[in-house]
Amino acid sequence: MAAIYLIEQGTSIYKDYQRFIIHVSEKPKLEVPIREVEQILVFGNIQLSTPVINACLQEKIAVLFLSQSGQYHGHLWSEESTNLNNQLIQIERHKNNNFQFGVSKAVVLGKLMNSKQLLMRFNRKRKLEDVEKAIYGINQDIDALEYVDNLDSLRGYEGIAAARYFPAFGKLITNSAFSFSQRFRQPPIDEINSLLSFGYTLLFNNVLSFIVAEGLSPYIGNFHYGEKQKPYLAFDLMEEFRSPVVDSLVLNIINHSLFKPKDFDVVASTGGVYLSQSARKVFLKQFEARMNEEVSHPDLISQVTYRHAIQLQVRRYKRCLLSGVPYESFLRAG
Repeated sequence: MAAIYLIEQGTSIYKDYQRFIIHVSEKPKLEVPIREVEQILVFGNIQLSTPVINACLQEKIAVLFLSQSGQYHGHLWSEESTNLNNQLIQIERHKNNNFQFGVSKAVVLGKLMNSKQLLMRFNRKRKLEDVEKAIYGINQDIDALEYVDNLDSLRGYEGIAAARYFPAFGKLITNSAFSFSQRFRQPPIDEINSLLSFGYTLLFNNVLSFIVAEGLSPYIGNFHYGEKQKPYLAFDLMEEFRSPVVDSLVLNIINHSLFKPKDFDVVASTGGVYLSQSARKVFLKQFEARMNEEVSHPDLISQVTYRHAIQLQVRRYKRCLLSGVPYESFLRAG
């Protein structure tokens, strides 16, 4: 087990010797060896005992706190994981326009290549004209990246490619109970947007955990930016994994009818659509299965899980940061 997902409200987790004990109301207690845990995701009203928190700090187990619907609130990690020298270099590189642009260009290239790959893979048998047009357009966007020389233009091409990608993504849904044409984030206004948002949140938390484990600050990014302090580096490094991890998972789940419209709840005050608690458990199981699927990565001869591939990409970024080796994004093989 790499992650513990605590989603049932009122759950408590405490420590007994070298185990975490998870207790949910009158259900049987679940025991998990501490050595098997890499991260704990806390959704909403969950109680962690002080010994559990101390064990997580000592064993460098990342604890991430989210709202019940999956919105990121913050995280807990040991100061021992912080490397001041690394972070000083991050600050220095952040002021270097060439460094920022080089990393950002690699990130966007990876995202576009993997987005195109997903459309091609799911459209091989269906051969939908609208999807073929989107693939052609994204190919043009990829070619245009060669001539882009500033971050604003790069962000523009990333936005253009997304505007091509998501409508084509919706065309690949074969389950007539669901439809999708446009990406809406806050709040997600339909079932597919809800699944994408929840999946991206889980992906983000995995990327964030590995950034912290490598002694880097998740707040000093390159491509993403804003006035509020957010973990922009995690947003950067998750981009190339959106399509191969989350988008393909959502398509498979929907097209294989794992969910029905009744598995989603609508929040009247916002109009947001979210998975019910029981359906969320199903999605988490599917997400973990996806993260444990094996793929090729050029840094190793043998295949690795998606979770390990994310770790390798964070280490690639760290090498780029500390040694000046150009960052290369993760590209999913066909």
